Amino acid sequence: MDKHPAPPPPAASSPATVPDTAAPGAGDPEPGRPGPWGGPGDGAAPLPPWRMLLAYARPHRGALLAGAVLSLLTGLAGLALPLVAKQLVDDLSGDRSIGWTLVLMTLLVVTNAVLGAVGYYVLSRTAESVVLGARRRLTSHLLRLRIPVVDRSEPGDLLARVTSDTTLLRQVTTDALVGAGTGGLVMLATLVMMWLMDPVLLLVTLAVLALGGVLLGLVVPRIHRATRQAQDSVGAVGAAMERVLGALRTVRASGAESREEAVVHRAAHDSWRASVRAAKWTAVASNTTGLAMQIAFLTVLGVGGARVASGAIDIGSLIAFLLYVFYLMSPIGELVQAVTQYQVGAAAAGRIMEAERLPVERTEPPRPRSEPTGPPATVAFERVRFRYEPHAPQVHREVSFSVPAGGMTAFVGPSGAGKSTLFSLIERFYEPDSGRVLLDGRPLQQWSLPELRAAIGYVEQDAPVLSGSLRDNIVLAAPDAGEEAIRTVLRTARLEALVGRLPAGLDTAVGHRGTRLSGGERQRVAIARALLREPRLLLLDEATSQLDAANEAALRETVAEAARRTTVLVVAHRLSTVMLADRIVVMDAGEIKAVGTHEELVRTDPLYAELAATQFLVEDGRNGDSSRAGRPVGR
Repeated sequence: MDKHPAPPPPAASSPATVPDTAAPGAGDPEPGRPGPWGGPGDGAAPLPPWRMLLAYARPHRGALLAGAVLSLLTGLAGLALPLVAKQLVDDLSGDRSIGWTLVLMTLLVVTNAVLGAVGYYVLSRTAESVVLGARRRLTSHLLRLRIPVVDRSEPGDLLARVTSDTTLLRQVTTDALVGAGTGGLVMLATLVMMWLMDPVLLLVTLAVLALGGVLLGLVVPRIHRATRQAQDSVGAVGAAMERVLGALRTVRASGAESREEAVVHRAAHDSWRASVRAAKWTAVASNTTGLAMQIAFLTVLGVGGARVASGAIDIGSLIAFLLYVFYLMSPIGELVQAVTQYQVGAAAAGRIMEAERLPVERTEPPRPRSEPTGPPATVAFERVRFRYEPHAPQVHREVSFSVPAGGMTAFVGPSGAGKSTLFSLIERFYEPDSGRVLLDGRPLQQWSLPELRAAIGYVEQDAPVLSGSLRDNIVLAAPDAGEEAIRTVLRTARLEALVGRLPAGLDTAVGHRGTRLSGGERQRVAIARALLREPRLLLLDEATSQLDAANEAALRETVAEAARRTTVLVVAHRLSTVMLADRIVVMDAGEIKAVGTHEELVRTDPLYAELAATQFLVEDGRNGDSSRAGRPVGR
């Protein structure tokens, strides 16, 4: 395995704090380019959460306005009910007919219910649209993250930001944005009506509510902190589960279920504890409001009774005022809900903004090509230095070599020599610290990423397969490929027998990460996927390591055939592949030790001769022993 040492995993709650250590200016024309909310590299402070919430709501401002107007009309219709109730009391006291008064009251109640239902639907639909927009934007951003950032992030936590964090925007859209506006207007209108009824009772009410507001102000910051911790804990649970499910077979084979279960349970308990803390402070806020309203009602009842007894107001006015006190609970509740939900939404928005400030690859539209494929590409490395981490050992030290157009070049060397990293640099998954990588004589920085990668077919070491159908995986890099081209690569990659025995042929689901396929079948799928693209440069990273002898021999012929019409670079694993190469590049400790053919290197390069003697088991130091040729070269 030619893998760099894994860096310490970042805190699951803070992928945005992961530094992007790719060399500035060494590839991306906009290194460290921040997301849409500001952040590292742009010289501007991140936007506050409320600005982000408004940005997500802005495309739906028409629907939000309509829902707000309906909610406001619902509140205003409700304000008329105490006046009608006062009229009803006065009619009963004056022995007058109450028929029309009852009809008016019924109409107000029905109108209030209808307007409320329609307004709720409009706002709920709009809130779901806000969540959809946030998820689309965030997923588009995450899919374009720079590879070093992905390596340092926890996939489970990023997934939680796309799912649970964006879901919280639903409540904040309806409760915080609309609820604060309509609740504030309705409360203001209610206070005006209460002032018209009796200014003295209004002052008594406001005094009690002010005390509740002070208590609420002490609680709100705690809600924000607890909610943020709760969301971070949800991300930690996702990260813990993703870690286990991603290696479930290894966990079970190691008998580590109980230990890993304890890790997930501990993360789940931390999430529970943080959520309970958030619920506690939210309950305190809600009950503080309810208690204040109850105290206000009892105070108004006592003071109002005294004023009725003194003749300052009549009994009808007192009843109407008490109804307004009851009615005041609704807009005040909306305001409190808006404040608490804003704290929840602000915590979620902060986590979303952290993810959207992670640097992404710069993507430009590819340059138009006059033909589907071009001539074989040339590749050159010029004094390339590279390391994965600022303080990590260098993977490449002044690496220089050139590969002409066409033919096959094999890279061999001990484990950790830096062979697979060459391919990552060619694909611009990483940028060199110094030096240049050139394709067709042009530095890679002068290629747009879509154009560069369209010219390359890449078969990774572990040959990943995506969940979905076999057809989806094969046409992943060439979605417009015709049926004849697909049949050709199936035949070339020796997949015809597999397709023939699958219940639905190419449309058979391969399972999560291709679990319904064998390791060799996954490698052949990856090879077929790369060949279908008809690349100008084909990168094969131990592409036949899991194949049996028959399939390996067949695909060796396929690679040899591909080398006649494209440039093929392989990280060699077997002698049979190495001996097919037109040239062999020997690497050790991040340096190029020798370049030549198999026969030349066995005679002239001690490292290659040692590899041949100890791992190739070459007969007489020159010709391969076919009985032992399947042993690995080493990486």
